[in-house]
Amino acid sequence: MVSNCANPNCGKPLHYLREGRIYVFDVPAGTDDVSGKRTRRLEHFWLCGACAQTMVMQQSTEGIRAVSRPQPRLHRETTVTGQFLAS
Repeated sequence: MVSNCANPNCGKPLHYLREGRIYVFDVPAGTDDVSGKRTRRLEHFWLCGACAQTMVMQQSTEGIRAVSRPQPRLHRETTVTGQFLAS
């Protein structure tokens, strides 16, 4: 159960789902069930509204952690110069 913001520097308690963002990750549980298959489980994380503006949750081989949101790429504006003829 999610109870606090996943940002370790924040920890704001979760009272309502009106703000912020929930992340769900499918992670291996690390044990085999009786049929020999590896079991998996869903882990839920929440970033409060303030943290969700600057961070995202990311899964890697080291685990799941809050990281800075990637900066959007700036699009180059191309201007076209042309000649307008008056009629």
